[in-house]
Amino acid sequence: MNFSKRSRYGIRALVDLAVYGVYECVQLSDIANRNGISVKYLEQIFMALRKAGLIKSIKGPQGGYLLADKPEKIQIAQVIYALDGDYLLDAEEVVPGKNGETAAAAIQKEIIEPMNELVDQFLRKLTLKDLADRFEEYNEYAQHMYYI
Repeated sequence: MNFSKRSRYGIRALVDLAVYGVYECVQLSDIANRNGISVKYLEQIFMALRKAGLIKSIKGPQGGYLLADKPEKIQIAQVIYALDGDYLLDAEEVVPGKNGETAAAAIQKEIIEPMNELVDQFLRKLTLKDLADRFEEYNEYAQHMYYI
């Protein structure tokens, strides 16, 4: 299982795109500035996201990036898969010998497979819209906080 900085930044950038790209294209530099991510690194991430069909780019003076689909149709599982590949736990390594083989089988069957199933269900259910909605809630709450 891998939830790399690349996936974290990619999800963060897509949330930004879901919030700020509703009515117009968003410049990569604006996403980078709002999220504290290097433009060069974000270019690499967006290349993978575009290849996966999750975003589209528009060229020209008013160009930038847009989501390729509605945020509620983009699963976080798709994003992580596009950026990191398979996000599930690796299969248990079988150690030669009777006890090693049966222990590995037990771990695989009782721990790894159920965890993979739960993680997969969770990431497929969670959408970009869910995260964008939470972002807007947290942002609104933060604007109403007063510091003394």
